[in-house]
Amino acid sequence: MNVDLTDPIFNDEEAARKHFEARRWPDGPVCPHCGVVGEATEMQGKTTRPGLYNCRACDKPFSATIGTIFERSHIPMHKWLLAVYLMAASKKGISAQQLFRTLGFGSYRTAWFMAHRIRESMRELGMPPLGGTGKTAEADEAFVGGRETNKHKKVRSKQHTGGFGGKEAVFSIVERGGKVRSHHVPSVSAKTLRPILEAQLDKNSVLMTDGEGQYRLLGPMYADHKVVNHRIGEYVRGDAHTNTVESYFATLKRGINGTYHHVSQQHLKRYLCEFDFRHNERAALKVSDPERAERILRGSVGKRVTYQETNGKGSKAAD
Repeated sequence: MNVDLTDPIFNDEEAARKHFEARRWPDGPVCPHCGVVGEATEMQGKTTRPGLYNCRACDKPFSATIGTIFERSHIPMHKWLLAVYLMAASKKGISAQQLFRTLGFGSYRTAWFMAHRIRESMRELGMPPLGGTGKTAEADEAFVGGRETNKHKKVRSKQHTGGFGGKEAVFSIVERGGKVRSHHVPSVSAKTLRPILEAQLDKNSVLMTDGEGQYRLLGPMYADHKVVNHRIGEYVRGDAHTNTVESYFATLKRGINGTYHHVSQQHLKRYLCEFDFRHNERAALKVSDPERAERILRGSVGKRVTYQETNGKGSKAAD
């Protein structure tokens, strides 16, 4: 199923508001002040903004956007919904410049901050480890940004200390047929990767990696560890390969290089959340574009991102 861009929720503010309220409150309005369900009255009046409710239990006003990424936003809800659907349906992402032009904002920074808030909605919380008994996961690192020819070249300067030729290191774990977890890491040493693997991958899993030294040290933590030696041109040996995680990296790099062009070190983790989310909610797992967008809306609850938290003064370097 594809997104129908003629749907009223993308051009009518009342339809958009009711659409979000139905997702936020499937059982009726919930007061964020006292937690009472279904004891609210929609306030009326010429000076009252649409969507404002009053709780009969505690006599306090509230709206559906309180406690979400949309709280205190001056952007119309129908534009928020369109931006959510565009980011949900764009496999390699959509830049803030494109959102700025498509949605007709007065400022590029508005679109940039909006996109970061949507990425926050994509961030998964409290997820159990990947893998488990009888399951296989692949782990690998990639280097994004900078020049491809410099990816294994150490650079030490005032601007970039301990990096990889201007690139940033990303470590990802992918469960075959399942989800991915990605992390922006300062290095790809066993010391750096061990706590991530311990937290994100069940020790009863079968782990697939290449033959780099850090993985030979970490592999014994798992039920089985299979290695392919890329240094001698070995990429598949029976069921041993890292093609799944490398396919994920291919999509990530095409998005970073082709859509965003440049992603700052500060915000790389937010973009990884975005690409992880779309992989984890992909068509191969029977998730359609509209369903993916609905999950972003549900994920907006309990999360707030302020302009100061994203360091908006540096937004021109974001994408």
